[in-house]
Amino acid sequence: MTAAPPAGAGTAESGGGTPRRRAVGVLLGVALVALLADLVTKQLALSALTGQGPVSLLGGAVYLTLTRNSGAAWSIGSDHTWVFPLITIGVIGWIAWMAVRLRSVPWAVSLGLVLGGALGNLTDRIFRAPGHFIGHVVDMISLFDPYGQVWPVFNLADSSLVCGVLLAVLLELTGRQRDGRRAGDEPAAAAESGDGAAAATEQRGRA
Repeated sequence: MTAAPPAGAGTAESGGGTPRRRAVGVLLGVALVALLADLVTKQLALSALTGQGPVSLLGGAVYLTLTRNSGAAWSIGSDHTWVFPLITIGVIGWIAWMAVRLRSVPWAVSLGLVLGGALGNLTDRIFRAPGHFIGHVVDMISLFDPYGQVWPVFNLADSSLVCGVLLAVLLELTGRQRDGRRAGDEPAAAAESGDGAAAATEQRGRA
């Protein structure tokens, strides 16, 4: 008779998709929240700040000033607006590739922030004037001065992108991997399996 497998055997593999589903769900949820927040704040800025001068907040530490940017920060690349949607599409493809091995919730938050920010600005590039894929991004937040001379005027999509990238750097520096393990886990597992194999060989030799 064939011995019955130990209780719980085979269930780990069948349940192995659960951490990935959870991580991907967090990624998509964070991206959706970041995208909606960006779209809402841009619409509010267009409604409240069009035709208005800069609005000072926090004693001049923050200004609300409506701008439309055809380039990147400080209008870099403003003559080649069409390049930015292509870069964004590449970033979205990279995130989709990263999600294949995704098991880590912190990494899911990081990638979700980057995805939401990328989609927020991509929406502007595609649907806003002056035309498809050359649209100007709506920015409205400036730090320390009303005209973006000290720091470029930005929006929530930009903030989401920066926060996502900084979190990714932190996760890398602390050894957190996309599959949920930490740096050093694999070598330890390999060493353990190697020791086990050596012990088994020694035991067979004694037998």
